[in-house]
Amino acid sequence: MNKVFNPEKKSWSSLVKRPSYSLDLVKDIVEEIFNNVELYGDKSLIDYTAKFDNVDLNNLIVCQKKINNSENKIDNDLKESINIAFNNIYKFHENQTFKSEKIETTVGVCCWQEKRPIENVGLYIPGGTAPLFSSVLMLAIPAMIANCKNIVLCSPPNEKGELHPAILYCAKLCKVNKVISVGGAQSIAAMSIGTESVPKVNKIFGPGNQYVTYAKLKSINFNTAIDMPAGPSELLVLADDSANPSYIASDLLSQAEHGPDSQVIFVSLSRSLINDVEKYINNQIKNLNRKNYINKSIKNSKLIFFDNKIDAVEFINKYAPEHYIVNVENESFFIDKIVNAGSVFIGNYTPESAGDYASGTNHTLPTNGNAKQYSGVNLDSFLKTITFQKISKKGLLNISKTVETMAEFEGLQAHKNAITIRVKDLNN
Repeated sequence: MNKVFNPEKKSWSSLVKRPSYSLDLVKDIVEEIFNNVELYGDKSLIDYTAKFDNVDLNNLIVCQKKINNSENKIDNDLKESINIAFNNIYKFHENQTFKSEKIETTVGVCCWQEKRPIENVGLYIPGGTAPLFSSVLMLAIPAMIANCKNIVLCSPPNEKGELHPAILYCAKLCKVNKVISVGGAQSIAAMSIGTESVPKVNKIFGPGNQYVTYAKLKSINFNTAIDMPAGPSELLVLADDSANPSYIASDLLSQAEHGPDSQVIFVSLSRSLINDVEKYINNQIKNLNRKNYINKSIKNSKLIFFDNKIDAVEFINKYAPEHYIVNVENESFFIDKIVNAGSVFIGNYTPESAGDYASGTNHTLPTNGNAKQYSGVNLDSFLKTITFQKISKKGLLNISKTVETMAEFEGLQAHKNAITIRVKDLNN
């Protein structure tokens, strides 16, 4: 890993850069996929599944019987773990429910807001080297709590043309309405446009590779919203001498194993700790099964020392990490000062892995510096806020002059007239 000591601020822009990958490289392929899905519907999805996944499918929809029987095909310990994670994630997201109070802004003018579910949502669950059944829980649980009318799940099939039974079991727990065996950009296109088997949705959620990411951005052209632009996974750990270097190394490696384009950053307030962490990384990596991914990811990663805590926190906010571990003695200072982060993990005994699976917080988070303007997925992600107002006769008289004056000066005579004719009737 690259070591940097007290970097000057002029170098920070290069230090916060993520591993470069260009969406322009996938643009033409994704554009063609959208065109074909729009023209040929299910047939194009079956053709692309054969081409990209080497699987011939006759039916894209996973039957309810397979979903119902899924719990019999997974290990009992895994089933119990999924159930515990389900309960924790449910509790955390249920606690995000919001009830607005009505407020009288002027006598006789009453305003309030209410939440309504997004009716049709699409969830993309990656398969490939690691079927992410945990993402089903993270996305479908808040959708279920929000009372979304239709929850559609798309995921690529394995070499047998099946979805992992844990994905199906999580879908069953979360009352997903329809499960589709299709992945990649073609599934995003299908949920954006609609086909014979895949309903068009209003908003798409979920992580994916660069093809999926570009497809999600393109889906906006079809009046379909997305949760956020997503890139490779990332983690920043901040620590001082109070931290355990073995734990830090394990956290950095746990994130590095996501893929070769993942990035991990260690910001240390101790020079000696950097060497200790590097030593533990080299020792622990020997026993891990995804060494190829980790070794490539480590090349993208950095060990950075700051002797000034103000500079350290300023750098962290500039980086805007997806996952941020705070492992220092004076943790309150750094917690209070953070403004850009997807999810924060505090102390020696709060590994990022806990948030990925079972603590209750959501693991679908902004990457690539997008934590500066995006939140992670939460209950509100599946809801729309609608404002309401009711004005009495007295209330209209109270604000009539204000509205008429403002409308007149903006040159909007009809706006003013909508007030004037009512006021005239009231005065008569």
